[in-house]
Order: sequence, then C-alpha cells, then structure tokens
Amino acid sequence: MRRTISCNRSLSATGSKLGSSSPASAATPDSEALVLSTLPADAAAQTEANSHVPGLQARLLSSRRLSLALAAPLSDEDQTVQPMDDASPTKWHLAHTTWFYESFILKPNLPDYREFSADFEYCFNSYYESKGERQPRGRRGLLTRPSAPEVRDYRAHVDAALARLFTQGIVGERPDLASMIELGINHEQQHQELLLTDVLSLFAAQPLRPAYRAPLPKVESRGGGADIEYIGFDGGIRAIGFDGAGFAYDNEGPRHEVLLYPYRLASRCVTNGEWLAFIEAGGYRDPLLWLADGWATVKTQGWNAPLYWEERDGLWHQMTLEGLLPVDECAPVTQVSYYEANAFAAWAGKRLPTEFEWEVASAGYPLAGNDLGTNALRPRPAPAVHDGRLSQMFGDVWEWTSSAYLPYPGYRPAPGAVGEYNGKFMVSQNVLRGGSCATPPGHIRATYRNFFYPYQRWQFTGLRLAEDAA
Repeated sequence: MRRTISCNRSLSATGSKLGSSSPASAATPDSEALVLSTLPADAAAQTEANSHVPGLQARLLSSRRLSLALAAPLSDEDQTVQPMDDASPTKWHLAHTTWFYESFILKPNLPDYREFSADFEYCFNSYYESKGERQPRGRRGLLTRPSAPEVRDYRAHVDAALARLFTQGIVGERPDLASMIELGINHEQQHQELLLTDVLSLFAAQPLRPAYRAPLPKVESRGGGADIEYIGFDGGIRAIGFDGAGFAYDNEGPRHEVLLYPYRLASRCVTNGEWLAFIEAGGYRDPLLWLADGWATVKTQGWNAPLYWEERDGLWHQMTLEGLLPVDECAPVTQVSYYEANAFAAWAGKRLPTEFEWEVASAGYPLAGNDLGTNALRPRPAPAVHDGRLSQMFGDVWEWTSSAYLPYPGYRPAPGAVGEYNGKFMVSQNVLRGGSCATPPGHIRATYRNFFYPYQRWQFTGLRLAEDAA
C-alpha cells in the first residue's frame, strides 16, 4: 500500500510505542455543572425544574425541529430501510422519539389526549418490556407502513399536544412532569446521534456509496498534526459521578469515591495515521495482541481495518457522511470496537484508561468540542500545540475505556417502565466517555456514561491511550 504521511506521526523508531511522558499535572477546578437528575430526588430539585419551564419548552421545540432537519436530506426510501440489526431506519427514530412522549408523558398526563394510532405502540416501542410486545429490532426496516409522511403527521400531532401541556399550565404545576420532558429531550438527542450513525451505516452498505451531504471544505490539520504526549495525574481517593444541578441519567450516580493510582493520559486521541501503522505492522494478524473474544471476532468477521475503511488503488479510503473520502491521517480514528482499541493499546505498549481516570482528568475542561454543533460531521485533527493540556476530551469520538458498564454503589433504577432506560443493560458492555462529532450540543457532560458491547463499531468510537505513572 502506498501513501504519504500528511501529519506528524508519534510512533517511536520501533513502530510500536506511542508518545512521551510529561510530569505536568492537569489538576484544575471542577467545571460548572450544566445539567438535573433523571427523576429529581427532592423538593429543591423539583423547584429548580419548575423554574425553567419557559426554557424547557423552547429546548423541546428546538430538539423536535432538529430531528426533522437531520432527516431532511434523505428521501422517504432512505428513511425506511436498515442495513443491519443494530442500525434502525430514520423513520423509526422519528417515530420512536415521538412515541416516547406520547406513551410516557401525554397519555398519562394530558386530559382528553387522543392517541394518534393504537398500532404505533407495537411498531415504535424499543425495549420497554412493561409496555408490551414490539417489532423486533432487526426487522424495523420491514415497516413500510406507516409511511414516512404518516410518521411526520404523527410527530405534528404529538408536538401540538405537547404544546398544550405548556399553554394549559400543566407543566408549571407538575415539576415531575417537567423532569420527564427533560428526559424526553435528552432521549431524542441520543436518537439524533443514532440517526446519523445509522444513515452512515446504510449508505456505507450501498454500492453507489451515496453522501448524506456534499463535502464541506476540508479543515486544515491545524499545524500539521499534534505530537502525542502524556499528561500526569496524581493518585488518591477521588469523587466520581454526577452531583449537581441540571439533568443527568440515573446511571451517572450516586456520586461515590474511588481509589486511583498515579497515571498519565494521552494529550489527544489516536489518529488514523497511527492506526495505519498498526495495520502495516500486522496488528490484525497477531493473536498475541488480542483478547480471546476479540481474536475470535477478527477471524469470524474478517476484520483488517476499522469499519468503513476500504482500499482503492492502493490507498485507504473511509466512508463518511460526505461520501467515500481518502483517510485523513491526522484525524482521530473512528468506528473501531473495544476489541480493536484494546489490541491497539497493547501494540503501542500502553493501555486504555478507566472511566474514573477519564472523568478525573476531564475536571476543569469546558464542555465544548467538535460535536454536532460544528457541522463537521466527522472527527477533526487535534490542535498542534497542547501546552501540557488534554485536547479532544469532548466531541470528535466517543472514547473507549477499560471499565465494564456496571452500577455505581447504591444505584437503584427508577420504578416502572422508566427504570428500564439504563439499569437492565449493565452487563457485558464497556463504558465510553466524551461524546462525538454527532452528539448534539448541550447533551454531553463529564459524568456521561455511554456504553456498547465490545464488538460494536458502527458509532463514532475511538480511543485515547493511558499508562501507569509509577
């Protein structure tokens, strides 16, 4: 394979060790909490929710409009099919987020609400067992009916009813209802990211490799790419988890203490150029780098590169939301599984950070980065100069950690169907942190715990390396 290195490569002379260590400490004051607990636990939290009713309505309307805007470039045919079990059709995302409001908020709380269609309960329930039977996830693409126009009518019907909750003063009188609407907004934001990654999965599976949108002018590599360095953090007992005003999912708490040993975290995410070196060094052919389940997956699935990578005329290309493009060697690698991330770390002589190390390191950094608000729709290269600080902590790619997705000490799921949101998935998955280029603005926070199975790689998932300091 021939190629030209277009940014600084941080590989050592051996081609296997990444970066150099820096003793600089990144300890900074805690950042201001921006976002309420899924279900407020006390009257003070409820009062806080109630005082923000006008802003809540505005954010609800904005979120509902954004989903339609994300779907606008797609034909009705694009919105109906799914390429694999994990990826749902756009039409289903638009309908499911609407069903969530109808089922959990409107039907129990708006007097005289008229259900749009009783059949939609089966079609658009996702995984809520207490809500009854549902269309199997891998067969959502068979739902040619209701049509895409009918789904848009469904959204308009529910949106009008949601507006009545505010105009009739019901939300203002019910802080618990305001909290449920907050959950609905965040739920829809999750599906906005899934909508985009599922569209990418769909278009990558098509022979014509269509683009979701025309390519924007390429962002320069901001100085030709950043060398990797390792920022030091002290060990000790640290507080972990959400504990503040604003919204957070129940799996982000209760806040508790953990013991950390001194460690160092890479100043940026691993790049495509570094991943190419891993490929060329035989990383996908060396079983000693892989966990047993990971190596079995490599063999059965025939993996030899990240998802959506393909060689054309001796050059690696990557399917993006802007179509099939040459791999940008300076940008963070993405669409890699936990198995691949762990193998790369082993090859580099490093490891993946724990979710607790990541969270402690993120303290003091603004909740800003290359998210959906930048409109880049793909990861961007890191700044060329780090000045002893971490970059790309929020946005660009969800960063795999070595931590299993498990409940925090004292965690209890909420009663009823809402309790199915997170708790029942706390097995056999790994935690990711930081958000991605498809995460809606305002959705991410330092305590946010995303989670996927270790073999999954259709999301914007990447990695940041870590090492022990002692």
